[in-house]
Amino acid sequence: MHKSLKIYQLLFLRLIIILLGAGILIFFFQKGLFFTAVFCLIIIFLLIAEMYFYIKNAFLIYDRTITSILQNDFTSDFSKHKSYQNYPNLFKLYETLKGKQNEQVSKEIVYRSILNNIETGIIILKKEEADWNIFLMNNYFSKHFDVPKVSKWKYLKSHLPSLCEIIEEQNFQEIKTSLDIRINQQDTQTFVMQTSRSEIYNQDYFIVLLDSIQNVIEKKEKEAWINLMKVISHELLNSITPIRSLSQNLQELVQQETISAEDLDDMKSSAATMLRRSDHLQQFVESYRKLAMLPSPKKERVSLQQLLGNSFQIMSPLFKKEQIEVINTISFNHWLQIDTQQIEQVLINLFTNCIFALKEISKKEITISAEIKEKRIFIQISDNGNGIEKEIENKIFLPFFTTRKEGAGIGLTLSKNIAESHGGYLAYRKSDDGKTTFIICLVDQ
Repeated sequence: MHKSLKIYQLLFLRLIIILLGAGILIFFFQKGLFFTAVFCLIIIFLLIAEMYFYIKNAFLIYDRTITSILQNDFTSDFSKHKSYQNYPNLFKLYETLKGKQNEQVSKEIVYRSILNNIETGIIILKKEEADWNIFLMNNYFSKHFDVPKVSKWKYLKSHLPSLCEIIEEQNFQEIKTSLDIRINQQDTQTFVMQTSRSEIYNQDYFIVLLDSIQNVIEKKEKEAWINLMKVISHELLNSITPIRSLSQNLQELVQQETISAEDLDDMKSSAATMLRRSDHLQQFVESYRKLAMLPSPKKERVSLQQLLGNSFQIMSPLFKKEQIEVINTISFNHWLQIDTQQIEQVLINLFTNCIFALKEISKKEITISAEIKEKRIFIQISDNGNGIEKEIENKIFLPFFTTRKEGAGIGLTLSKNIAESHGGYLAYRKSDDGKTTFIICLVDQ
């Protein structure tokens, strides 16, 4: 502010000097001193010219700076300009905007780098008047679909007509579908396509995500194998570590010249422990074999009420022992085409889990309900127990994962596999009132 005030003072001083010079010029003319008056006139002219160029330079530096800001051109370094100190607020604005633009450019580089390293095909379209142009195409899309990084929609359409035609048919609206794309005369591949449309600062953007179904499956399989190997390695180490330790202890004892009664007792205890851990490992392997060799369903026609009645009959002694009230709200009967023994096993596994969940509850209830919709039947089994902790919800269907000391950790996994082998699924849901619900979905045939 101080510097700007100084500029105004200098302009005002120049103007005063010119006005004084004009007064002196008039005075000399009145006195008849023509040569002196001409000399004074020349000086006034020079002062006016100097003030003109001074104002012109001032406006020029303002104009250059404002033009640079408007054109987003921040390559100039005005700090070396001789008038830099005279316009502090102007150049402070310029440096602030320059810093923000550099920050924005850095962010764009980071974002583009992230998008280019994602193994999903990404295109972002930008609407300009009535046409769509390609705002961004990541490296994965360009390489995987063998498409050059074109900027026009019509060029992309010439390379991938099957993709572009679907988008045009839906009028560039949000889509979630699968489509087959042939690349360079290779076998047709199936992709999952998901799109979204956003308007930002009056600019219309259309985002297209393409992921190979094979990649999705491989990712899921890899995650499943990693989780499975964690559980298996944990279980194996829990048995192998003590067996190895006891074996070393036995080896030391048998190498002694004499074995005392106390050492003999230790040997017997060690052998018994090793036998128990070996039995546990054998049961573990047997459980894995049971999961891996699930037989194909031998389907037969059975009524829903008969299926539930058989399961209730098997579980009835345990329900009575634990004082659990079972509420069957299913009022209709329905015929199912299922492997009766396998689906009964699913129901028994779920009822057993309910009994465990109700251990600490005073008034114990299990509720069974069912509904038919979209050619599927949904059997729901709920209990008012403590429920499943949020941090382990995504692990409950993993093989050998269990929170029970006596559990093998295959009940829910086996039940899920059985449901899927029937063309359905097994799902978990926690309701707002705190009830835990497992849903068996079966195809209605």
